[in-house]
Order: sequence, then C-alpha cells, then structure tokens
Amino acid sequence: GIGIREVLLTSGCPGTEAKCIVRVEECRGPVDCGWGIPISEGLACVKMTCIYIPPENRFKYVWKMLISNQTAHILPNDSAIMEVCRGTHSVTFQCETQENGNIIASVKYTVYSTTEMQTKKSKRIEIERSRRTTTNAILVFCLVTGIIVTAGVIFGMIFMILHW
Repeated sequence: GIGIREVLLTSGCPGTEAKCIVRVEECRGPVDCGWGIPISEGLACVKMTCIYIPPENRFKYVWKMLISNQTAHILPNDSAIMEVCRGTHSVTFQCETQENGNIIASVKYTVYSTTEMQTKKSKRIEIERSRRTTTNAILVFCLVTGIIVTAGVIFGMIFMILHW
C-alpha cells in the first residue's frame, strides 16, 4: 500500500497522556493501513481523506459505509476527500485507493454521533477543570508555605537581634 501510518502506544506514555506516537512508518505490503485521523472535525461535520500521493487524479477512490453484519454500502463520492455530517449513531467509513483496478491502500474512519461528541467534549472540559483545581491547590499551598517560612525567618532574626 501507499501512505504512512502512526503507530500508537496506549499505555506507558509519559505524563497523563492516554496515547502517544511511538513512530511513523510507511505503509508497505498489506493495503489496510489502519485508522485515519480526519483532516477537520467539528461538532456538526467531519472531513476525511483517502490515502494518496500526488497527483491526486492518478487514483480512483471508493468510499464505503461499513455496517456491522452487513455488506458495505458503496457511496457515490469518488473524490479523495469526503465530508459527512454527524447523525444520531456513530458510523464507520472506509476509503479504498485504487490504481488500475487494484486496491493499493485503505483507511477507515469512525464518525461519532453528535451526542457522543458532546459527551467527549464535556469530559474534556471536566478533566481540564479538575487539572486547574489541582494546580490552584498546589499554588495556594506553595504560597501559604512561603509566607509561613518567611514570617518564621523574620521572627527568628528579630529574636536573635534582641537577644544579642
């Protein structure tokens, strides 16, 4: 196949990261190059791209909607980029890049429903708030500790001067 893919690590990443990139490698051999990342993603719509190398018109693109336990539904879009708007259920799409009738690359995308995206967004906001709260608590602790230590040093110096 053509294109590149990111190899992700899902545990053992530095810090609090859930996923981290181990390496980026060229897809060779099998045409299934894994899962893609949309080129743009909003709460309403998602823009996805097939795997290709310039010139784009060198290839034929076949977009499919994958439905579990059913045959894939071939979509009329034959361009390298497809934009879909979110529905009430998550949907998986696959794009096959073909050259001379042979599949040379394939990439899949899952487009989550609007409610799933809102849930993910609210979870992200919740995590950011908890991080801010933790950071604020640490800053307050450091400030209070600094004030106490400074006051102790000043009183100690005054005590030493008075008893000298």
